[in-house]
Amino acid sequence: MKKYFAEFIGTAVLTLLGCGTAVFVGCGEPAGVAATALAFGLAVVAMAYTIGGISGCHINPAITLGVVLSKRMSWKDACGYWCGQILGGIAGAAILYGIIALTGAPGAMGDPAGLGTNGVANAGGPLGALVVECVATFLFVLVVLGTTDAKKGAGNFAGLAIGLALVLIHLVCINLTGTSVNPARSFGPALFVGGEALADVWVFFVGPLVGGALAACTWGCFSCEKCAE
Repeated sequence: MKKYFAEFIGTAVLTLLGCGTAVFVGCGEPAGVAATALAFGLAVVAMAYTIGGISGCHINPAITLGVVLSKRMSWKDACGYWCGQILGGIAGAAILYGIIALTGAPGAMGDPAGLGTNGVANAGGPLGALVVECVATFLFVLVVLGTTDAKKGAGNFAGLAIGLALVLIHLVCINLTGTSVNPARSFGPALFVGGEALADVWVFFVGPLVGGALAACTWGCFSCEKCAE
């Protein structure tokens, strides 16, 4: 139960700090894009070295899917992780919602950008956003699986490598989809904003989960000892 709670806390922190930066700094200018990308990446690094020893710090359903498909955890644990992550994303968004409401800070509740939600318009619609999120999550989860591999991984540097990878992915994708690569991080804000953000949230479940599954298959080929070199 402790590891599920750790995933809840980690996902809440990621959502609050990452989406909070998008709200208060903004993503309309290059400086805002860079700041938001750094916020998400640094949040992952911070949580990796805080709860990594407890749960492995997935804080992302797509990562958990990649891990379970790689046979590094049981499906029972995966379900517990997913529950913690989704609830954590909701909690992080709720805290951000409350801060905005209480302080009257920028980011009106009716504005899809108000809580750092994701969108499909700049990617040409749902199909374009699906492709972007699938490719981005594939790359991200591949980094996660590679750096955390027991034999071939980066050891104590894995958290740093994963966080930096997330920064790079955000720099590329923020102006296309707002960068999800994480269904829990997308669902929480969309639940409070509603409207198009909630109607399109399925894209940010399907794309990342497919990308995570493909990454697991790819890393399985890389790590297979029976495969020819």
